[in-house]
Amino acid sequence: MSRKSAYAWHTSWRDGGRPALASKGAGGFPCQLSDAQAERLQVELEAGPAVHGWVEDQRWTLARVAELIHRLFGHRYTQRGVSYLLHRLGWSPQVPAHRAVERDEQAVARWREEQWSRVRGRPSSWARG
Repeated sequence: MSRKSAYAWHTSWRDGGRPALASKGAGGFPCQLSDAQAERLQVELEAGPAVHGWVEDQRWTLARVAELIHRLFGHRYTQRGVSYLLHRLGWSPQVPAHRAVERDEQAVARWREEQWSRVRGRPSSWARG
């Protein structure tokens, strides 16, 4: 705790007593969405980006969610505000594994077993052999 905070709390206590020290709730700007709107947003997010016109990939970005909120409810959110809202709704950031759709895991495993040791060769060292 800082000295400035202690002085501010002491002044509040001196001027208003113990009730003046009670929490006034969370700071910051209140959520622009009602509970019903937040529930609808949850349903729309679960439907996926393709339903809302983003067909090139199946990822929700903060910019896309902000655009969706603006389309559905007319509210403008910053990306940081969207991040807080999604966290409140139980969503968490995910980093997708970038893999080709055509990737054949069995073929990759076979190649590693059969070819990798031959391609890799022996471990090199600085000393002559």
